[in-house]
Amino acid sequence: MENNKLFDEFPPISTEKWEEVINKDLKGADYDKKLVWHTIEGFNVKPYYRAEDLEGLEYLDSNPGEKPYNRGKHTDNNSWEVRQDICGDDLAKCNATALDALKRGATALGFEACHIKNDADMATLLNGIYLDAVSIHFTCADNYLDLLKQYVAYARQRGFDTSKLRGSCSFDLFAYALQHGLFHRGVDGDLSMAKELVEYAHENLPEFRVLTIKSSLLHNAGSNIVQELGFGLAAANEMVARLTDMGCKMEHVGRSIVLQVGVGSTYFMEIAKIRAARLLWSKIVDQYKPQCDCPYKLYIHAVTSAWNQSVYDPYVNMLRSTTETMSACIAGVDSIAVLPFDHAYKEADDFGYRIARNQQLLLMEESYMDKIVDPAAGSYYIENLTDQIANKAWDLFVKVEEMGGYINAISTGFVQDEVEKTARQRNLDIATRKTTILGTNQYPNLLEKMGDKVTSHHAVNESLHGEIKTLKPYRGAEAFEQLRLATEKAAHRPRVFLLTYGNLTMRKARAGFATNFFGVAGYEIIDNNGFATPQEGAQAALDAKADIVVLCSSDDEYAELTEPVCKVLKGKVKSLVLAGFPKEMVDTYKGYGIDEFIHVKTNALECLTSFQKHFGIL
Repeated sequence: MENNKLFDEFPPISTEKWEEVINKDLKGADYDKKLVWHTIEGFNVKPYYRAEDLEGLEYLDSNPGEKPYNRGKHTDNNSWEVRQDICGDDLAKCNATALDALKRGATALGFEACHIKNDADMATLLNGIYLDAVSIHFTCADNYLDLLKQYVAYARQRGFDTSKLRGSCSFDLFAYALQHGLFHRGVDGDLSMAKELVEYAHENLPEFRVLTIKSSLLHNAGSNIVQELGFGLAAANEMVARLTDMGCKMEHVGRSIVLQVGVGSTYFMEIAKIRAARLLWSKIVDQYKPQCDCPYKLYIHAVTSAWNQSVYDPYVNMLRSTTETMSACIAGVDSIAVLPFDHAYKEADDFGYRIARNQQLLLMEESYMDKIVDPAAGSYYIENLTDQIANKAWDLFVKVEEMGGYINAISTGFVQDEVEKTARQRNLDIATRKTTILGTNQYPNLLEKMGDKVTSHHAVNESLHGEIKTLKPYRGAEAFEQLRLATEKAAHRPRVFLLTYGNLTMRKARAGFATNFFGVAGYEIIDNNGFATPQEGAQAALDAKADIVVLCSSDDEYAELTEPVCKVLKGKVKSLVLAGFPKEMVDTYKGYGIDEFIHVKTNALECLTSFQKHFGIL
C-alpha cells in the first residue's frame, strides 16, 4: 500500500498569507484592537497560533510522567481526587455529612480541625470512615502536630496502617502572616513547627503532606495568574530552603508540600498556569539535587474561585465553577474542591454540596476527563501560554529571591503591594464594566431579591496588629452587590422612566443599555414603546412619578428632544439623564438641565454610588 499523506494535495499556507486575508476582512479596522487580547498579566494573546510559535520550547520533548512534569505525573490516566470540604463545629453532623459525601462520589474529605480538642472529638469526626480508602485533609488547626498525633492514635487503634494513609494539613505560615499581620509563633517558631511536622509525618504518615502553600489566598485577593504562580513558588522555595538549612532532607520536605491554587474563569490561561507550575517547580527542585524523583512530583490541589462568585443570579456560579473545574482537571491537578454555588452568601447545605460534587463526577463519568493523559498536549495556544506564564512567573520568582526570599518580600509589603495594584485594576475594569460579572454589573435579573437570603457566615481574619501588611480576600462583585442590597433595604426604590423617542433601533438600544445600567443597582425600570412628541414623553414621566428620567434616542434626534423635555421636567424629577455621549453637545445639554450622561465608558460604580447618595440610600 502506498504511504500517501492525506494533505499532500493541499499546499501549505504561510502566516503572511493568513495575515493578508485577515487584514482584508478587517477592512481597515485596527488588528490589535479587534483581534488581540491584552490580558491583565501583560500578555498580548493573538487570535491564532501555529507550529512556529512553539519553536525553541525544549520541554515539549518530555512525555507524561517524566521530568519536568509539565505534562503531569500520570502515564495511563488523568484521575484526580474529588474533595469535599466540610465546615462546622458540630462534629457528629460533620461526620454524617462526610459519610453521605463518600456514598455519593467524594474520594477526599477536608475538615476544619479547630473544633477537634481531644481523642474523643477525633473519634466522633472520623467514625465509620475507612481511612485507607479516602484521603483526609485537615484545615484550620490550632496545633497541627497534636492533631496528627491524635489522628495517628485513632487510626492505629482502628487497625489502619498509617504508612499508607493519604491526606494533608493546611499548615501555611506565610498565609497566616498575610492574613493576620504576624507569624503565629514568630518566624523561627513557625519554621520549627514545620520541621517537626515534616519529621513526624516521615516517621508516621509518609503519604501525608503536612505543608501547604496557599497561593489561592493571592488569587482571592485579586492577584493575576503570574503573581499567584510566581509568589506561590517563591513561598514554596522559601519553605524548602529554610527547612533544609535546619537539617531536613530535601526529599522529605519536597514531598510534604501541597500547592493550593485558585482556579479562575480565564479557561485556557488557568490550564497553562498549572502546567507552568509543574515546569517551574522542577526547575527549582533541580537546584537542591535530590536523591530521588519524589520532590519533583508536586501535589497540586485546586479550589474553584471565591473571587468570581456572585450573590445575585447565583446559579451562574455553577457555570463559572464548571469551567474552572474543567481547567483544573485538563491541566492534571491531584485534587479539586468545588465551592458550593451559594458559598458567597450562606452556609453550604445538601443541595450545594451535591451540585459541587456532581460537577466533578459528570466530568469524569460522562466526559471521561479522567481517562486521557494530558488532554491539552499539542495545542499551540496552550503551549505558548504555558511558556509565557512560566517566563513571567520566573522573573517574579527571581525578583523575590533577589530581595532575600519570600519572608522578606512579605515583610516589606512587596507581595501585598503588587497584588493590590492588580486588584485595583480588576476593580476598575468591573466598575467600568470592561469586565462583565453576569447578573451583577451587567444583565441583572430585575425581579430578583437577595437581601433576605444573605447571611454573614464567613469568618473575618482580622489583623493582630502585627508589622506585616495583610491581604484581604474579597469577591469582585461585592461593590455592585452592596449598591443593590442597599436599594432592597431602602424605604423607597427609585423609579427610572425611559423616555424613548425617534429612531426605533437607537431608542431600543439605548433603552436596553439604561435598563442594564440602573438595573444593577436594583432600581425600578419603566420602559416604553416610544412617544410621538417630547412633550408627550415628559408628561408620561410625570404621570409615572419617576425619580430619574433617561432620554433614549439617537444623537441626531437628541437635538430636538432634549430642550423641550428639560423645560417640562427640570425641577420636577430628581435627575435627568441622557443615554449616550454626544460630545459636541454635552455642554449645551447640561445647560438645558441634563444631570448625567451614561455610556459605555462611564464608571458605572461611581455613577450609581452618586445616585445612591443623592437618594439617601447610602
